Amino acid sequence: MKLLLIGCGKMGSAMLNGWLKDKQISEVFIIDLNIDHLPKDPRITGLNSPDQLPDDFKPDVIILAVKPQIMDKVISQYSKYDDAIFLSIAAGKNIKYFEDKLGIDKKIIRSMPNTPAAIGEGITVAVGNKNISDADKITVNKLLSSVGQAIIIDDENQIDAVTAISGSGPAYVFLLIEAMTKAGVNAGLPEELSEKLSRQTVIGSGLLAKSDAHLSASEMRENVTSPNGTTYAALQVLMNYDKGIQDIMNKAVQAAKERSIELSN
Repeated sequence: MKLLLIGCGKMGSAMLNGWLKDKQISEVFIIDLNIDHLPKDPRITGLNSPDQLPDDFKPDVIILAVKPQIMDKVISQYSKYDDAIFLSIAAGKNIKYFEDKLGIDKKIIRSMPNTPAAIGEGITVAVGNKNISDADKITVNKLLSSVGQAIIIDDENQIDAVTAISGSGPAYVFLLIEAMTKAGVNAGLPEELSEKLSRQTVIGSGLLAKSDAHLSASEMRENVTSPNGTTYAALQVLMNYDKGIQDIMNKAVQAAKERSIELSN
């Protein structure tokens, strides 16, 4: 498989590292202003401009990994590749945008990865236009799975909610660590100790959720909650105070979804 990666920032680099572990990836051309940081691998060719691409190079997949705000400046340079799959990991750019820029006959897939992809623990949801075949979906799923789990959906309207949950979700988890740390300090702990306890508790709980994937989140919560114990006392506040954490999360996710829709338009 021959790949063309446009932009090699944090997410592009994370995906590249995953692909290099795959022996089926034969060649990766990378267009980026800074190519000095690229891994040393004989399959990689780093270029500063698409003008430097060989005339006979025909990529199987073109990955668009530049920031959304500069997409307009770069995308038209790649419309000549008629047979390639265009895979976007740029937030806020919908399929219609790419069809308008590249042509309605192009194979286009819009995806939403998240930052844990940097350590191979991400989850990416993708949706293609009408030109994407089942074989194309398999190809893209394979590429996206190199940095975690991948899910191909059929309804692009779901992407905004996906963005609100998994795309923005890591920030919610980091906020939880931050809030737990401050609560620990207020309860009498030194800040350094409170942060270490909070961070490792979230890390360990995440790994436990991964290993016990057969259990629902509710079941895992119930398993660590003794009747009338300390955890029960805390959950009475989190689940019932004012309108509870669920109401707050509903509003937060809805706000993120609405903003995603605004950016897409």
